[in-house]
Parts: sequence; C-alpha cells; structure tokens
Amino acid sequence: MIVFVSPLWGFEIYQQQPPTAYAVGYDCVAPDGALGGTMEKRHRLAPGGSFFISLSAVVLLLLSVLFIGIFINNQRAIRAELESKAQTLIESIILTWKWNAMYGGVFVEKTPGMLSSRYLTNPDIETITGKTYTKKSPAIMTREISEIADKEGTFKFRVTSRTPINPINAPSEFERKALESFNRGSKEVITKETVNNATYYHYMAPLLTESSCITCHGEHGYRVGEVRGGISVVFNIDKAERAIRINQWVITGLYILTAVTFAVSVHRLIIVRHRKLATVEAQLREMATTDELTKLKNRRFILATLSEELAHAARYHRPLSCIIFDVDHLKRVNDTYGHDAGDVVLKTISDVAQANCRQHDTLGRYGGEEFLLVLPETDIKAAENIAECIRQQIEKQQIAAPAQPLISVTASFGVACYFPGGEEGDSGLHRLIKYADNAMYRAKEGGCNRVEAVA
Repeated sequence: MIVFVSPLWGFEIYQQQPPTAYAVGYDCVAPDGALGGTMEKRHRLAPGGSFFISLSAVVLLLLSVLFIGIFINNQRAIRAELESKAQTLIESIILTWKWNAMYGGVFVEKTPGMLSSRYLTNPDIETITGKTYTKKSPAIMTREISEIADKEGTFKFRVTSRTPINPINAPSEFERKALESFNRGSKEVITKETVNNATYYHYMAPLLTESSCITCHGEHGYRVGEVRGGISVVFNIDKAERAIRINQWVITGLYILTAVTFAVSVHRLIIVRHRKLATVEAQLREMATTDELTKLKNRRFILATLSEELAHAARYHRPLSCIIFDVDHLKRVNDTYGHDAGDVVLKTISDVAQANCRQHDTLGRYGGEEFLLVLPETDIKAAENIAECIRQQIEKQQIAAPAQPLISVTASFGVACYFPGGEEGDSGLHRLIKYADNAMYRAKEGGCNRVEAVA
C-alpha cells in the first residue's frame, strides 16, 4: 500500500494488485507493457473539494437571502403604494366631508326626480324665485360621490357607523369588525378579497366625531373625539397583483440564472484546480517512487513490491524469484571517464534491463550500481534464464558517453527463489534478498559477468 499526500487537495491510497496469472517460462523478447502489477485507486478524500462545496452552499444561501429580501422588499413597496393610495382617497373623502360639515350641509337645487332626505329636519327650502333647494348632509354627499365613482369603475367608498341614521349605511361584516377594532385603538384595517376572479383592496379608517358633527349626531350620544364610524374604500388591484407575480418570476429567474452561473463558474474552477493538483500529485507520486537518475522504481517502492509479492506467493502457494545485479567495475569507469560517464552507464544498463523485463516484472534501482528485479510466479530456472538474457544484452552494449570513447561494461547477477512453505513477512523478505545478494557476490568472486542462483 502506498499513500500519496497533497496538502491542498487531500490524499490518495493506492493498493498494488498482484497479477492474476503469469507465464513461468521466459522468452527473451522485450514486452510492450508496463511494470508488474497494477496501481488501483482505493480511496480518495478531498478537503479542497469539500471546501468548495461548503463555499458554494454559503454563497447560494446568501444569494437566496438576498433575492428573497429583494422580493419581500418589492412586495412591501407595492403594498405601501396601495396603502398610500387608499389613505389618499380617505383623506380626500374626509376633506370633502369636513368642508360640507363646516357649513352644516349644503343646499342644491332640487331637480325633477330628486328626493329629499327623510332623515333630516326641514331639508327643503324655497327661494323667492320659486326654486326649491334640498339639503345634502356630509353623509348624503359622500354617498352620492361614491355612487358616481362606482359607476366610473375607479373605486367605491362608503361611510358607516355602529348606529347609522340611514339604514343603507349599516356596516358590512368586515366594517363591523373594523369598527370594533377602532374602539380598541386600531388606526386602520386592511384586507384583500376576491370577487368574480377580481382582487380588491379593502381599506378602512376611523371617523372621529368633531364639533361640526354634533348637529346631526349629537342626539345619538356621540361626543367630540369619539369614534362615531369609519370610512372604507375599495378598489381593484389586479394590476398590482399581476406586477407582484411578474416580480416573483423575474426574481426567481434571476436567482436561478445567478445560481447556475455561479455553480458553473465554481465547477470550472474546481475542475481547473483539480487538474493542476492532479498534475502536481502525479509529479509527487513519480518523485516518491522513481529513481531520479535511471527513472526506474526506487528502493522503497521495489522493496514494497517484493513484500507484497512475497505475501501473494505465500497465500496462493506460488513461486517467487528475485534478481539482484550489479555493474562490474563501475568505480573504474568513474575514475577513468568521470562520474558523468558513470551516470550514462547506469542509465544505459537500466534501459537495457527494463527492455528485457516481462510486463508483470518490476525493476528498480536498489542502490548505487545495484538493481533489484522482482519476478512473480517465477521459479529458479526461469529466473536464471531471465538473468542470463539481461546479462548477455548488457555485455553487447557499446555505451557512448559525451566526449569519451565507447564504453563496454558487464554485470554480475544473483538469483534467489521463494517456494511455498518458506519464511514470510519481513524475515522472509530479508532472507530472500540476502540469498540473492550472496549469490551475486559469488558471481563477482567467480570472475564477474556471471549468473549465480540459490533456491
């Protein structure tokens, strides 16, 4: 198992999976595959991704609050406009009422068909010219104005009280409840009602008793400053309701557009960030598992691979071989041609050995001029054949170092094999490497450029 850590994005855990089947025999042909085993991604945690998700949630919440606030504020503005219109109408009616009451009623010429109020004392007067005039009290005048407004379809209003002189001015259920609330101190009562698919705004304000009102209403027990009734006004608000709905759809659309735009932007930002981090993580993984000079797997990775293959061999009762080989007399090359030439030799040896590995084998630089090759499900004889093939290919190389003559080198190989029933774990790992290492030194002691094996 190998863990790669990224301080910005998270970490990944990779499990190297052992190959499911191997050919025990060996054909000395360069394969076109990768190194042995596969790296399967097991788990990934992304705190950076969680941060962006949390940030998006917070921003969307703020956007929701903002747009809801705008919508509510617009609704309040429309309601305030409706209330202001109703109050203006009420004030106009009251001013008209006051003007009439200030003169104790007004007289108009009585035309044919006009009836005199039977609720007023001596409402008619006859002039010396023979014309008859009838008195219009504030209540009569406002009622007649309301009838004209109702016919025009603009609005309608009426004056009512708990004890109206004229029964026609008796309060409706809404007006009765409003009058009761006025007695409890309310300054206004508002409601909306729908009639024949049309929406109406109903507003009612209290009507206080003034000194000019005592003339007509004193006998009913009213006192100055007391609530003697109310004025209600009703007008159609279909346009306002339509404006509210349009406003709702517009704000909802803008919210969705803003949210989608933000989500797409954040998503693209996450993708770009993820790609950059993935590139960095790939580089870190490469650096963590690769030898810088030869580009082979490094010592830590190759030992981890050997440990896993050893556990696999023990579990499934399969053979496992490993090869340790060392470039002969590399110190002489360094001393003669320089360390740069020695590095070229190591790179060339790495490329040759890698080119002659099977797809499921894993080759790594064990240290210095030593290399370790892990051969899963391979017995000692097949491992010897592989080692011999690589030895021959190295021996054939004519290595060209900069500004140096062609260099020829050889390598000594030690082969060891694990069979089921042997030691497992760290002790088995160290013993297998020790056997291969001892075999390699026997090859060197025997004259170098040789293969030695031990089972």
